Amino acid sequence: MTTLVPLEIPADHAAFAGHFPGNPIVPGVVLLDETLYSVARAHGVAPEKCAILAAKFLSAAQPGERLQIALEAGDNGRLHFTIRAPDRVVASGILTLPVTAADSHER
Repeated sequence: MTTLVPLEIPADHAAFAGHFPGNPIVPGVVLLDETLYSVARAHGVAPEKCAILAAKFLSAAQPGERLQIALEAGDNGRLHFTIRAPDRVVASGILTLPVTAADSHER
């Protein structure tokens, strides 16, 4: 099952001041940070308990561009994520959620 989460980095985000003047793009670290927080909120867990295991950046995202995170459940608490703009894939990767006591009894 795929879960979709909207992601929009506001055009006035502080990161755009230095990344890059005259031709701003969303820094990869901002994309990952926002993805981690969005996923943690959606799953009701603390963001610091999650981890990004892998990430690949495929195209640049512009300030204020509408993005969407697609999440696919994997094994052992892993989630595969894909960040998409309307016409292309921006980034993809794998992150982990904390394993709860209930999860460990199911295995």
